[in-house]
Amino acid sequence: MPPNNDCYLVDASIYVFRAWHTLPGDLTGQDGHPINALLGFSDFVFRLLNEQQPEHIAFAFDGSLTSSCRNEIYPEYKANRPPAPDELKHQFQLCQEFLRHLGLPELISNRFEADDLIGALTEQAQTNGQRVIILTADKDLTQLIGPDDIWWNYAQNKRLTWRGVEKKFGVRPDQIADLLAIAGDKVDNIPGVPGVGMATAARLLTRFDNIDNLLDQIEQISDMKIRGAKRVQSLIDEHQSEIQLARKLTRIFSQEASSEICHPVRGKTDKNALTDFMQQTGFSPTRQQRWLKLSNV
Repeated sequence: MPPNNDCYLVDASIYVFRAWHTLPGDLTGQDGHPINALLGFSDFVFRLLNEQQPEHIAFAFDGSLTSSCRNEIYPEYKANRPPAPDELKHQFQLCQEFLRHLGLPELISNRFEADDLIGALTEQAQTNGQRVIILTADKDLTQLIGPDDIWWNYAQNKRLTWRGVEKKFGVRPDQIADLLAIAGDKVDNIPGVPGVGMATAARLLTRFDNIDNLLDQIEQISDMKIRGAKRVQSLIDEHQSEIQLARKLTRIFSQEASSEICHPVRGKTDKNALTDFMQQTGFSPTRQQRWLKLSNV
């Protein structure tokens, strides 16, 4: 079988959170601490490696909720999210250690989010002529998709190509950041323009292409064949500063984060370290054997 040249970039935190909420909390290791998120995340990684056999792969994690570059721009960014409980924070660290023993690149930054790290890795891979496959459930990352790339919600097995993004959101991938700046993003506590939803924002971008053109030609909004065109024009005019602020938050900081990335190349498994880790954290004998067999060690 020829080598797989696709570059798989994993928005890892989403899959740790999913395991934490899905598997029972009474799954504990030898020290009595929960390992449900670790076990669920490791099962996801096993399936991915077994099915896709990637040669180029990296896992990006989110760091602090309060110290990213976006918090410097807008202190209320993601302020609606409660901090992760200590038991989950501990399991995040275990997930990262597990990847290291497997020889799988893992990245985390207190200044840049996983989205930014994935953005920098995407640009690097695209420059190298690789197809990028982003595993996530986050719509923000659709803005990175190029003509040959794939956005993949692995848990639901939903994939979006460039055309798929256009069909789902009504705009091109490179317009997604502008779309979210106008309509807002409740998940990240970005307010947007009150009363202007995703559908209307998409219509505006179809007409004006980007936020700069939209704000330069606000007086033309009332001529559009959309419901409440005059009201929409008034709202856009009234909230220009909010739109410009939101646009700084919704874009992905790919170039800025480029100094914090590595080459997404799968390395060798450390047999002894992996075995010790699985025994100490409470992997069942079946899970241990499965991993050792997959890793060819």
